[in-house]
Amino acid sequence: MNARQWGRDLGMGMKFAFTGGREGRVRVLLTAIGVGLGVALLLLTTAIPSAMAVRHDRDEARLDYTYGPKRPKAANTLVIADADTTYRGKDVRGRLVEPEGPRAPVAPGLSKYPAPGDMVVSPALRELLGSGAGKLLRERLPYRIVGTIGEPGLIGSQELSYYAGTKNLASRINGWQTARITRFGPQQNRPASHLDPVLILLVLVVFVVLLMPVAVFIATAVRFGGERRDRRLAALRLVGSDSRMTRRIAAGEALAGSLVGLLFGTVFFLLGRQLAGSVEIMGVSVFPSYLNPTPTLAALVTVTVPAAAVLVTLFALRGVVIEPLGVVRTAKPARRRLWWRLLLPLAGLAMLSPMIGQGRSSGSFNEYLVTGGVLLLLIGVTALLPWVVEAVVARLGRGGVAWQLAVRRLQLSSGSAARMVNGIAVAVAGAIAIQMLFAGVQGDYTKDTGQDTTRAQMQVNLSHGVGFLPAAAKFSATEGVRKASALGNTELGDRDWKHSPTTTAGLTVGDCASLREVARLDSCRDGDVFVARGGEADEDVAKLIRPGRTLHAETVDGNNDEPDVTWTVPGGLKRVQAVTGPTGMKDSGVLLTPAAVPDRLAATLGGAVFLSLDSSVPDAQEHVRNTAARVDPLANALVWSSTEQSAKFTSIRTGMFVGAICVLALIGASLLVSQLEQLRERRKLLSALVAFGTRRRTLSLSVLWQTAIPIALGLLLASTVGLTLGAVLLKMVGATVGVDWPSVLTMTGAGAVVVVTVTLLSLPPLLRLMRPDGLRTE
Repeated sequence: MNARQWGRDLGMGMKFAFTGGREGRVRVLLTAIGVGLGVALLLLTTAIPSAMAVRHDRDEARLDYTYGPKRPKAANTLVIADADTTYRGKDVRGRLVEPEGPRAPVAPGLSKYPAPGDMVVSPALRELLGSGAGKLLRERLPYRIVGTIGEPGLIGSQELSYYAGTKNLASRINGWQTARITRFGPQQNRPASHLDPVLILLVLVVFVVLLMPVAVFIATAVRFGGERRDRRLAALRLVGSDSRMTRRIAAGEALAGSLVGLLFGTVFFLLGRQLAGSVEIMGVSVFPSYLNPTPTLAALVTVTVPAAAVLVTLFALRGVVIEPLGVVRTAKPARRRLWWRLLLPLAGLAMLSPMIGQGRSSGSFNEYLVTGGVLLLLIGVTALLPWVVEAVVARLGRGGVAWQLAVRRLQLSSGSAARMVNGIAVAVAGAIAIQMLFAGVQGDYTKDTGQDTTRAQMQVNLSHGVGFLPAAAKFSATEGVRKASALGNTELGDRDWKHSPTTTAGLTVGDCASLREVARLDSCRDGDVFVARGGEADEDVAKLIRPGRTLHAETVDGNNDEPDVTWTVPGGLKRVQAVTGPTGMKDSGVLLTPAAVPDRLAATLGGAVFLSLDSSVPDAQEHVRNTAARVDPLANALVWSSTEQSAKFTSIRTGMFVGAICVLALIGASLLVSQLEQLRERRKLLSALVAFGTRRRTLSLSVLWQTAIPIALGLLLASTVGLTLGAVLLKMVGATVGVDWPSVLTMTGAGAVVVVTVTLLSLPPLLRLMRPDGLRTE
């Protein structure tokens, strides 16, 4: 058989698809929609690496390293300060700027800097500030909006960002939050950032788990309308076509649907690409221009999808005998064999088993074995599910009329029912495995902060020189604040900080109530001086803190260019016992009440206010942040948490959730199309049953049972395979094998919810099809 014969038969099949009457065109349309949805998500997936790279590059281009070298004022310098904040759980990137010359570097997305008292904002921030939802944030940003940040200065369409002009910012230079810079962009000679092997494994598994259901749906979509197509093929046998030619013509019909599906997918992708600019998922947003599929991957999708349509069709027809007088599919099909279906997951386990126990200490995991092993296990779900459905429904017995109609239909066409739920089963199996892996390793990327959230829920760090004691009074009067404790801190050394002291001790300043947060004080009044012992650095404190000794306070400037500030240890020190402070640290050191602090020493103090909040007050955190902005525009308000997680681990998990949402949306849409196609196939049967007096309620229930039984079996199989794969992955990273049952139930429930929703949406078309006039034909 030469290529010319293949091309002629495939071309004939494509022609029949478009000229075979209304039925053929409807089948092409349904196939194209199903394939198009899958292609759109594949194109979106191939565009994600590009989008993430653009986001990273945009973020790198606007970096302003405030901890860089100190520079003198010049015509090309800009003083910039970080003024980031948070509003109702969303980060707001803020910068205060003061250009010092005509050649000051201009931040990406800006043409010029705003004047003092003005600000330029991102489109999303402008929209928020102009709405009622942004009222509290508007109080925090007392600047006049004079412009908009351009796309090159933003990492996403929904990012909240602003640049505000200000005066006298140079006096606030401190080497970590405020600095004088001459350029934007990444720091030179910055060490490269690498993912450890476990995180690389997570990325690999996430991509396989998210893409596999898409491939399953595309394979399912090209088989829409299979039964009617096979009956049409019988007519070709009647006019002289042999069986092989007939199968190639059928593959041509599927090829036509897949090619139209490519066009639909491109349109869906372009529409989704445009829509992506107006949505935010899990805190991640992009501009439409970011979503450009890699040409190589896009070409691979373009070639693979039509080729898969042909191969799937030929594979599906391998056991179908198409004769001139009919198709031998209406008879009871031969029982499916189990042995070769078990080989797929077993082969997958065999590929993963060499890496069991490897962990992160033995180098990177073999990406080919990981990808192949996970793929084979998930493909095993699609191979095993038809056998499971057939084996179970063959044993189902008596019941009501609706139950019997559903069971008989499943016994005659269990393959179609299994195909419809294959995608959801694969998605659930993969989701369970990846959730188990995340749950098993998250302890390695989560650490205890030591913060006692029962004593305080927020901490506000104030700039050096800002009166933290008067600030505490303002916070105490803030709505939603139960208690405010203010402490000032600096370090004391045995010599000036320009020459790096060899021994240091901490110095803490606060009123008596606040000092009791860090030490046990039997008596206290303003003017007292204490030395706390029994905590960290106790030996250094015993060596340094001796009456009459002159110590040197750490200066504010990171380069130590400010005059040396000294402090002489007074006599009459009261020795007290250190206790664990709100931050979880138990430190030895000097404790001063306000009256005992000299003016020069006060200028070196960095203050922090610890706040206990009333959780019943709405937006209590936002009221605190507004007060912080009024007290000190550069104040840093932090919400306390008992633990914190690695940013890389969190970003991978966020990406997984974003992808899972997209895949679930595809699952729902594709299932709806598949369900509508199944109902269209059964239109005459439903009409005949109604004409014979079958109640519509009975038929509706039968359709629900036809969906519920395969879904229940699919979710059960998916849970088994997902738990197995999850256990193997946990063994590979050296983690304790445990089942995260809440995640398992959540993933299984999410799959069930999608199916129930699709079923409910298909009921109106079902009711329209259940009419006796559906028996009419031409």
